[in-house]
Amino acid sequence: MLIRIALPLLGLLVLSGCNRPVPRDPDKRPEPQAGALRDAMQQPLDKAKAARETLQKAPDTSAADEVEAGR
Repeated sequence: MLIRIALPLLGLLVLSGCNRPVPRDPDKRPEPQAGALRDAMQQPLDKAKAARETLQKAPDTSAADEVEAGR
């Protein structure tokens, strides 16, 4: 019987200690939070694109070297 009275009173006591959240300023835009995550994900992609471009240019330079060597 004591538990039926004590638990709701304890809940009311805990809830009375909570404050309402402060409303945000409507004129201020929220700050982006995923910038670091986006940068961390984009970095390996940029490295892979640079490596692909290097590999695509590599046959062109070797063909030019062969032409010069053949002269």
